[in-house]
Amino acid sequence: MLTLNLPPPSSVTFSKSNHKYPFNASLLDPNLASRSQHRTSPCPSLFFTIPTSHLNESGHPFTLSCKPTSKIPNLRHPFGLSSRPTSQIPRAASEANPDGVSEIEVAMPNKTLQLAVVFGFWYFQNIVFNIYNKKVLNIFPFPWLLASFQLFCGSLWMLLLWSFKLQPAPKVSKSFIIALLGPALFHTIGHISACVSFSKVAVSFTHVIKSAEPVFSVVFSSLLGDSYPLPVWLSILPIVFGCSLAAVTEVTFNVGGLWGALISNVGFVFRNIFSKRSLQSFKEVNGLNLYGWITILSFFYLFPVAIFVEGSQWVGGYHKAIETIGKPATFYLWVMLSGVFYHLYNQSSYEALDEISPLTFSVGNTMKRVVVIVATVLVFRNPVRPLNALGSAIAIFGTFLYSQATAKKKDGGEKKS
Repeated sequence: MLTLNLPPPSSVTFSKSNHKYPFNASLLDPNLASRSQHRTSPCPSLFFTIPTSHLNESGHPFTLSCKPTSKIPNLRHPFGLSSRPTSQIPRAASEANPDGVSEIEVAMPNKTLQLAVVFGFWYFQNIVFNIYNKKVLNIFPFPWLLASFQLFCGSLWMLLLWSFKLQPAPKVSKSFIIALLGPALFHTIGHISACVSFSKVAVSFTHVIKSAEPVFSVVFSSLLGDSYPLPVWLSILPIVFGCSLAAVTEVTFNVGGLWGALISNVGFVFRNIFSKRSLQSFKEVNGLNLYGWITILSFFYLFPVAIFVEGSQWVGGYHKAIETIGKPATFYLWVMLSGVFYHLYNQSSYEALDEISPLTFSVGNTMKRVVVIVATVLVFRNPVRPLNALGSAIAIFGTFLYSQATAKKKDGGEKKS
Protein backbone atom coordinates (compact mmCIF):
# COMPACT_ATOMS: atom_id res chain seq x y z
CA MET A 1 0.00 0.00 0.00
CA LEU A 2 1.22 3.41 -0.89
CA THR A 3 0.86 6.11 1.68
CA LEU A 4 0.67 9.72 0.54
CA ASN A 5 2.07 12.05 3.16
CA LEU A 6 0.79 15.59 2.66
CA PRO A 7 2.18 18.57 4.56
CA PRO A 8 -0.14 20.20 7.02
CA PRO A 9 -2.28 22.99 5.56
CA SER A 10 -0.80 26.42 5.89
CA SER A 11 -2.58 29.76 5.83
CA VAL A 12 -1.80 32.08 2.99
CA THR A 13 -2.25 35.79 3.52
CA PHE A 14 -2.66 38.18 0.64
CA SER A 15 -1.59 41.67 1.50
CA LYS A 16 -3.16 44.77 -0.01
CA SER A 17 -1.39 45.84 -3.13
CA ASN A 18 0.21 49.22 -3.21
CA HIS A 19 1.04 49.96 -6.80
CA LYS A 20 3.10 52.95 -7.62
CA TYR A 21 0.95 53.63 -10.65
CA PRO A 22 -2.70 53.17 -9.65
CA PHE A 23 -5.37 52.16 -12.10
CA ASN A 24 -6.92 55.21 -13.71
CA ALA A 25 -10.61 54.78 -12.91
CA SER A 26 -11.47 57.97 -14.72
CA LEU A 27 -11.30 56.00 -17.92
CA LEU A 28 -14.54 54.39 -16.85
CA ASP A 29 -17.88 56.13 -17.16
CA PRO A 30 -17.61 59.26 -14.99
CA ASN A 31 -21.22 59.18 -13.84
CA LEU A 32 -20.64 56.66 -11.05
CA ALA A 33 -23.00 57.24 -8.14
CA SER A 34 -23.20 55.95 -4.58
CA ARG A 35 -23.49 52.17 -4.29
CA SER A 36 -25.61 50.03 -2.04
CA GLN A 37 -25.97 46.66 -3.79
CA HIS A 38 -23.27 44.83 -5.71
CA ARG A 39 -22.87 41.98 -8.11
CA THR A 40 -20.19 40.68 -10.44
CA SER A 41 -19.81 42.45 -13.78
CA PRO A 42 -21.07 40.49 -16.77
CA CYS A 43 -17.85 41.30 -18.62
CA PRO A 44 -15.26 38.58 -18.02
CA SER A 45 -12.39 41.01 -18.46
CA LEU A 46 -13.44 43.28 -15.59
CA PHE A 47 -12.71 42.09 -12.04
CA PHE A 48 -14.59 44.43 -9.76
CA THR A 49 -18.09 44.62 -8.38
CA ILE A 50 -20.76 46.91 -9.70
CA PRO A 51 -24.21 47.87 -8.46
CA THR A 52 -27.28 46.23 -9.88
CA SER A 53 -29.26 49.36 -9.10
CA HIS A 54 -27.57 51.19 -11.96
CA LEU A 55 -27.75 48.58 -14.69
CA ASN A 56 -29.11 49.82 -17.96
CA GLU A 57 -31.47 48.00 -20.26
CA SER A 58 -28.71 45.98 -21.87
CA GLY A 59 -27.57 44.65 -18.49
CA HIS A 60 -24.42 46.77 -18.29
CA PRO A 61 -23.88 49.52 -15.74
CA PHE A 62 -23.78 53.05 -17.10
CA THR A 63 -23.45 51.65 -20.65
CA LEU A 64 -20.13 49.98 -19.68
CA SER A 65 -20.09 46.67 -21.55
CA CYS A 66 -18.02 44.17 -23.44
CA LYS A 67 -18.97 45.81 -26.71
CA PRO A 68 -16.35 47.59 -28.79
CA THR A 69 -15.25 50.92 -27.43
CA SER A 70 -16.67 52.66 -30.46
CA LYS A 71 -20.09 52.09 -28.90
CA ILE A 72 -19.22 53.92 -25.70
CA PRO A 73 -21.05 57.29 -25.61
CA ASN A 74 -18.90 60.26 -26.51
CA LEU A 75 -17.96 62.68 -23.79
CA ARG A 76 -19.43 66.08 -24.44
CA HIS A 77 -17.48 69.33 -24.48
CA PRO A 78 -18.60 72.93 -25.19
CA PHE A 79 -18.84 72.13 -28.90
CA GLY A 80 -21.19 69.19 -28.45
CA LEU A 81 -19.20 66.94 -26.16
CA SER A 82 -18.71 67.31 -22.42
CA SER A 83 -17.38 65.41 -19.48
CA ARG A 84 -18.91 65.31 -16.03
CA PRO A 85 -16.95 65.54 -12.81
CA THR A 86 -15.39 62.33 -11.59
CA SER A 87 -15.33 63.32 -7.95
CA GLN A 88 -17.77 60.51 -7.07
CA ILE A 89 -15.53 57.74 -8.39
CA PRO A 90 -13.21 57.37 -5.38
CA ARG A 91 -16.12 56.99 -2.97
CA ALA A 92 -17.88 54.56 -5.28
CA ALA A 93 -14.72 52.48 -5.69
CA SER A 94 -14.13 52.31 -1.95
CA GLU A 95 -17.74 51.31 -1.27
CA ALA A 96 -17.50 48.61 -3.91
CA ASN A 97 -14.73 47.00 -1.81
CA PRO A 98 -15.69 47.66 1.81
CA ASP A 99 -13.34 45.01 3.21
CA GLY A 100 -10.29 46.59 1.64
CA VAL A 101 -9.42 43.54 -0.50
CA SER A 102 -8.40 45.79 -3.35
CA GLU A 103 -8.10 49.51 -3.76
CA ILE A 104 -8.42 51.84 -6.73
CA GLU A 105 -6.67 55.12 -6.29
CA VAL A 106 -8.09 58.01 -8.23
CA ALA A 107 -6.73 61.50 -8.40
CA MET A 108 -9.42 63.99 -7.45
CA PRO A 109 -10.05 66.60 -10.15
CA ASN A 110 -9.31 70.17 -9.41
CA LYS A 111 -12.82 71.54 -8.90
CA THR A 112 -11.69 75.13 -9.03
CA LEU A 113 -10.05 74.60 -12.40
CA GLN A 114 -13.12 72.73 -13.63
CA LEU A 115 -15.45 75.57 -12.67
CA ALA A 116 -13.10 78.05 -14.31
CA VAL A 117 -13.20 76.10 -17.58
CA VAL A 118 -17.00 75.70 -17.54
CA PHE A 119 -17.67 79.36 -16.78
CA GLY A 120 -14.83 80.49 -19.05
CA PHE A 121 -16.35 78.87 -22.13
CA TRP A 122 -19.82 80.06 -21.20
CA TYR A 123 -18.79 83.69 -20.60
CA PHE A 124 -16.50 83.87 -23.62
CA GLN A 125 -19.17 82.58 -26.01
CA ASN A 126 -21.73 84.96 -24.53
CA ILE A 127 -19.43 87.96 -24.92
CA VAL A 128 -18.58 87.07 -28.53
CA PHE A 129 -22.26 86.71 -29.40
CA ASN A 130 -23.27 90.04 -27.84
CA ILE A 131 -20.42 91.94 -29.51
CA TYR A 132 -20.92 90.63 -33.04
CA ASN A 133 -24.70 90.61 -32.75
CA LYS A 134 -24.59 94.34 -31.98
CA LYS A 135 -22.00 95.02 -34.69
CA VAL A 136 -24.26 93.47 -37.31
CA LEU A 137 -27.34 95.32 -36.07
CA ASN A 138 -25.47 98.64 -36.14
CA ILE A 139 -25.00 98.41 -39.91
CA PHE A 140 -27.84 96.01 -40.79
CA PRO A 141 -30.79 96.93 -38.51
CA PHE A 142 -33.01 93.99 -39.36
CA PRO A 143 -33.35 91.99 -36.15
CA TRP A 144 -36.02 89.64 -37.52
CA LEU A 145 -33.73 88.28 -40.21
CA LEU A 146 -30.70 88.10 -37.92
CA ALA A 147 -32.68 86.31 -35.19
CA SER A 148 -33.97 83.83 -37.80
CA PHE A 149 -30.43 83.17 -39.01
CA GLN A 150 -29.23 82.55 -35.46
CA LEU A 151 -31.98 79.97 -34.94
CA PHE A 152 -31.07 78.41 -38.30
CA CYS A 153 -27.43 78.08 -37.19
CA GLY A 154 -28.52 76.40 -33.96
CA SER A 155 -30.80 74.01 -35.84
CA LEU A 156 -28.07 73.07 -38.30
CA TRP A 157 -25.55 72.62 -35.46
CA MET A 158 -27.80 70.20 -33.59
CA LEU A 159 -28.58 68.22 -36.75
CA LEU A 160 -24.84 67.81 -37.36
CA LEU A 161 -24.26 66.65 -33.77
CA TRP A 162 -27.03 64.08 -34.09
CA SER A 163 -25.94 62.95 -37.56
CA PHE A 164 -22.31 62.34 -36.54
CA LYS A 165 -23.40 60.81 -33.20
CA LEU A 166 -21.53 63.46 -31.23
CA GLN A 167 -24.74 63.88 -29.26
CA PRO A 168 -27.28 61.05 -28.72
CA ALA A 169 -30.34 61.81 -30.84
CA PRO A 170 -33.61 61.85 -28.90
CA LYS A 171 -36.57 59.70 -29.84
CA VAL A 172 -39.07 62.01 -31.49
CA SER A 173 -42.79 61.30 -31.41
CA LYS A 174 -45.89 63.23 -32.37
CA SER A 175 -46.77 63.82 -28.73
CA PHE A 176 -43.26 65.17 -28.05
CA ILE A 177 -43.51 67.71 -30.90
CA ILE A 178 -46.97 68.78 -29.75
CA ALA A 179 -45.69 69.26 -26.21
CA LEU A 180 -42.86 71.45 -27.55
CA LEU A 181 -45.09 73.79 -29.57
CA GLY A 182 -45.88 76.04 -26.59
CA PRO A 183 -42.34 76.34 -25.19
CA ALA A 184 -40.93 76.88 -28.70
CA LEU A 185 -43.43 79.67 -29.38
CA PHE A 186 -42.50 81.54 -26.21
CA HIS A 187 -38.81 80.93 -26.90
CA THR A 188 -39.32 82.56 -30.30
CA ILE A 189 -41.01 85.57 -28.69
CA GLY A 190 -38.23 85.89 -26.13
CA HIS A 191 -35.45 85.69 -28.69
CA ILE A 192 -36.85 88.07 -31.30
CA SER A 193 -37.85 90.61 -28.64
CA ALA A 194 -34.34 90.62 -27.21
CA CYS A 195 -32.86 91.02 -30.69
CA VAL A 196 -35.18 93.97 -31.38
CA SER A 197 -34.05 95.53 -28.10
CA PHE A 198 -30.39 95.04 -29.03
CA SER A 199 -31.02 96.86 -32.31
CA LYS A 200 -32.42 99.96 -30.60
CA VAL A 201 -30.42 100.47 -27.37
CA ALA A 202 -27.02 99.68 -25.91
CA VAL A 203 -26.32 96.01 -25.13
CA SER A 204 -25.64 96.90 -21.50
CA PHE A 205 -29.08 98.49 -21.08
CA THR A 206 -30.86 95.45 -22.57
CA HIS A 207 -29.04 93.14 -20.17
CA VAL A 208 -29.89 95.32 -17.17
CA ILE A 209 -33.60 95.15 -18.08
CA LYS A 210 -33.34 91.41 -18.77
CA SER A 211 -31.97 90.95 -15.27
CA ALA A 212 -35.56 91.68 -14.16
CA GLU A 213 -36.68 88.28 -15.46
CA PRO A 214 -37.03 86.90 -11.87
CA VAL A 215 -39.70 89.54 -11.20
CA PHE A 216 -41.86 88.25 -14.05
CA SER A 217 -41.15 84.67 -13.03
CA VAL A 218 -42.38 85.20 -9.46
CA VAL A 219 -45.45 87.20 -10.51
CA PHE A 220 -46.67 84.89 -13.27
CA SER A 221 -45.85 81.70 -11.39
CA SER A 222 -47.80 83.02 -8.39
CA LEU A 223 -50.80 83.77 -10.59
CA LEU A 224 -50.64 80.17 -11.84
CA GLY A 225 -50.70 78.72 -8.33
CA ASP A 226 -47.10 78.62 -7.10
CA SER A 227 -46.24 80.12 -3.72
CA TYR A 228 -43.05 81.89 -2.69
CA PRO A 229 -41.74 82.76 0.78
CA LEU A 230 -41.26 86.35 1.90
CA PRO A 231 -37.47 86.45 1.19
CA VAL A 232 -38.14 85.75 -2.50
CA TRP A 233 -40.62 88.62 -2.74
CA LEU A 234 -38.24 90.95 -0.91
CA SER A 235 -35.40 90.01 -3.27
CA ILE A 236 -37.27 91.32 -6.32
CA LEU A 237 -37.64 94.81 -4.84
CA PRO A 238 -34.02 95.87 -5.53
CA ILE A 239 -34.38 94.40 -9.04
CA VAL A 240 -37.37 96.64 -9.78
CA PHE A 241 -35.72 99.70 -8.21
CA GLY A 242 -32.37 99.12 -9.96
CA CYS A 243 -33.93 98.56 -13.39
CA SER A 244 -36.08 101.67 -12.99
CA LEU A 245 -33.09 103.79 -12.02
CA ALA A 246 -31.04 102.41 -14.91
CA ALA A 247 -33.86 103.09 -17.40
CA VAL A 248 -34.40 106.68 -16.25
CA THR A 249 -30.68 107.54 -16.48
CA GLU A 250 -29.88 105.54 -19.67
CA VAL A 251 -28.18 107.70 -22.33
CA THR A 252 -29.34 105.50 -25.23
CA PHE A 253 -32.89 105.11 -23.87
CA ASN A 254 -35.48 104.07 -26.44
CA VAL A 255 -39.06 103.01 -25.73
CA GLY A 256 -38.89 100.24 -28.33
CA GLY A 257 -35.69 98.91 -26.82
CA LEU A 258 -37.20 98.93 -23.33
CA TRP A 259 -40.35 97.13 -24.42
CA GLY A 260 -38.32 94.61 -26.39
CA ALA A 261 -36.32 93.63 -23.30
CA LEU A 262 -39.46 93.46 -21.13
CA ILE A 263 -41.35 91.30 -23.64
CA SER A 264 -38.28 89.09 -23.90
CA ASN A 265 -38.46 88.50 -20.15
CA VAL A 266 -42.13 87.55 -20.42
CA GLY A 267 -41.43 85.19 -23.31
CA PHE A 268 -38.64 83.32 -21.58
CA VAL A 269 -40.57 83.08 -18.30
CA PHE A 270 -43.55 81.51 -20.06
CA ARG A 271 -41.20 79.22 -21.97
CA ASN A 272 -39.88 77.91 -18.65
CA ILE A 273 -43.36 77.59 -17.14
CA PHE A 274 -44.80 75.74 -20.13
CA SER A 275 -41.72 73.52 -20.37
CA LYS A 276 -42.24 72.32 -16.80
CA ARG A 277 -45.93 71.70 -17.36
CA SER A 278 -45.97 70.11 -20.82
CA LEU A 279 -42.72 68.13 -20.80
CA GLN A 280 -43.09 66.21 -17.53
CA SER A 281 -43.59 62.93 -19.40
CA PHE A 282 -40.44 63.38 -21.51
CA LYS A 283 -37.80 63.39 -18.78
CA GLU A 284 -35.65 60.99 -20.76
CA VAL A 285 -34.79 63.85 -23.16
CA ASN A 286 -31.80 65.75 -21.78
CA GLY A 287 -31.58 69.52 -21.66
CA LEU A 288 -29.37 69.95 -24.71
CA ASN A 289 -31.59 67.82 -26.97
CA LEU A 290 -34.63 69.62 -25.65
CA TYR A 291 -33.09 72.99 -26.47
CA GLY A 292 -32.12 71.70 -29.92
CA TRP A 293 -35.69 70.82 -30.82
CA ILE A 294 -37.01 74.08 -29.38
CA THR A 295 -34.52 75.91 -31.61
CA ILE A 296 -35.67 74.00 -34.72
CA LEU A 297 -39.35 74.69 -34.08
CA SER A 298 -38.60 78.34 -33.24
CA PHE A 299 -36.92 78.80 -36.60
CA PHE A 300 -40.04 77.60 -38.40
CA TYR A 301 -42.13 79.91 -36.24
CA LEU A 302 -39.99 83.00 -36.81
CA PHE A 303 -38.71 82.99 -40.39
CA PRO A 304 -42.10 83.27 -42.18
CA VAL A 305 -43.05 86.16 -39.90
CA ALA A 306 -39.65 87.80 -40.53
CA ILE A 307 -40.31 87.73 -44.28
CA PHE A 308 -43.66 89.41 -43.72
CA VAL A 309 -42.35 92.06 -41.30
CA GLU A 310 -39.17 93.24 -43.01
CA GLY A 311 -38.48 91.01 -46.02
CA SER A 312 -39.02 93.81 -48.55
CA GLN A 313 -36.16 95.81 -47.00
CA TRP A 314 -33.48 93.13 -46.86
CA VAL A 315 -31.92 93.68 -50.30
CA GLY A 316 -31.59 97.44 -49.89
CA GLY A 317 -30.33 97.03 -46.34
CA TYR A 318 -27.73 94.50 -47.47
CA HIS A 319 -26.25 96.83 -50.09
CA LYS A 320 -26.18 99.70 -47.59
CA ALA A 321 -24.41 97.50 -45.04
CA ILE A 322 -21.77 96.48 -47.59
CA GLU A 323 -21.17 100.11 -48.46
CA THR A 324 -20.78 100.97 -44.79
CA ILE A 325 -18.39 98.17 -43.88
CA GLY A 326 -16.47 98.11 -47.16
CA LYS A 327 -15.65 94.38 -47.25
CA PRO A 328 -18.44 91.83 -47.80
CA ALA A 329 -16.32 89.10 -46.21
CA THR A 330 -16.20 91.04 -42.92
CA PHE A 331 -19.97 91.40 -42.91
CA TYR A 332 -20.43 87.67 -43.58
CA LEU A 333 -17.98 86.83 -40.78
CA TRP A 334 -19.83 89.00 -38.26
CA VAL A 335 -23.18 87.46 -39.17
CA MET A 336 -21.75 83.94 -38.95
CA LEU A 337 -20.13 84.57 -35.57
CA SER A 338 -23.36 85.97 -34.14
CA GLY A 339 -25.26 82.90 -35.34
CA VAL A 340 -22.81 80.24 -34.21
CA PHE A 341 -22.01 81.77 -30.83
CA TYR A 342 -25.67 82.38 -30.09
CA HIS A 343 -26.20 78.64 -30.11
CA LEU A 344 -22.90 77.80 -28.42
CA TYR A 345 -23.45 79.98 -25.39
CA ASN A 346 -26.94 78.53 -24.90
CA GLN A 347 -25.56 75.03 -25.34
CA SER A 348 -22.82 75.74 -22.80
CA SER A 349 -25.40 76.99 -20.29
CA TYR A 350 -27.21 73.63 -20.47
CA GLU A 351 -23.93 71.76 -20.13
CA ALA A 352 -22.92 73.97 -17.20
CA LEU A 353 -26.09 72.84 -15.43
CA ASP A 354 -24.90 69.25 -15.88
CA GLU A 355 -21.52 70.04 -14.34
CA ILE A 356 -22.46 72.23 -11.37
CA SER A 357 -25.24 72.67 -8.84
CA PRO A 358 -28.28 74.85 -9.65
CA LEU A 359 -27.22 77.38 -7.00
CA THR A 360 -23.73 77.73 -8.45
CA PHE A 361 -25.31 78.03 -11.90
CA SER A 362 -27.64 80.84 -10.80
CA VAL A 363 -24.77 82.76 -9.22
CA GLY A 364 -22.71 82.22 -12.36
CA ASN A 365 -25.60 83.43 -14.51
CA THR A 366 -25.80 86.61 -12.46
CA MET A 367 -22.09 87.24 -12.84
CA LYS A 368 -22.39 86.51 -16.55
CA ARG A 369 -24.52 89.62 -16.98
CA VAL A 370 -21.91 91.68 -15.14
CA VAL A 371 -19.15 90.36 -17.41
CA VAL A 372 -21.19 90.95 -20.59
CA ILE A 373 -22.20 94.48 -19.53
CA VAL A 374 -18.63 95.47 -18.71
CA ALA A 375 -17.24 93.89 -21.90
CA THR A 376 -19.77 95.57 -24.21
CA VAL A 377 -19.34 98.96 -22.53
CA LEU A 378 -15.59 98.71 -23.10
CA VAL A 379 -15.93 97.53 -26.72
CA PHE A 380 -18.60 100.00 -27.86
CA ARG A 381 -17.53 102.75 -25.43
CA ASN A 382 -21.08 103.52 -24.38
CA PRO A 383 -21.38 106.50 -22.03
CA VAL A 384 -22.43 105.40 -18.53
CA ARG A 385 -23.70 107.87 -15.96
CA PRO A 386 -22.98 107.25 -12.26
CA LEU A 387 -26.66 106.78 -11.43
CA ASN A 388 -27.04 104.43 -14.38
CA ALA A 389 -24.15 102.31 -13.13
CA LEU A 390 -25.63 102.35 -9.61
CA GLY A 391 -29.03 101.21 -10.89
CA SER A 392 -27.45 98.42 -12.90
CA ALA A 393 -25.48 97.24 -9.87
CA ILE A 394 -28.57 97.27 -7.63
CA ALA A 395 -30.60 95.31 -10.18
CA ILE A 396 -27.92 92.67 -10.63
CA PHE A 397 -27.42 92.41 -6.88
CA GLY A 398 -31.16 91.82 -6.59
CA THR A 399 -30.93 88.89 -9.01
CA PHE A 400 -28.19 87.45 -6.82
CA LEU A 401 -30.42 87.74 -3.75
CA TYR A 402 -33.25 86.12 -5.69
CA SER A 403 -31.06 83.16 -6.67
CA GLN A 404 -30.09 82.67 -3.02
CA ALA A 405 -33.69 82.90 -1.80
CA THR A 406 -35.09 80.51 -4.40
CA ALA A 407 -32.28 78.03 -3.72
CA LYS A 408 -33.19 77.99 -0.01
CA LYS A 409 -36.85 77.53 -1.00
CA LYS A 410 -35.95 74.46 -3.08
CA ASP A 411 -33.77 73.02 -0.31
CA GLY A 412 -36.61 73.45 2.16
CA GLY A 413 -39.05 71.73 -0.19
CA GLU A 414 -36.69 68.78 -0.70
CA LYS A 415 -36.20 68.35 3.05
CA LYS A 416 -39.96 68.32 3.64
CA SER A 417 -40.51 65.77 0.91
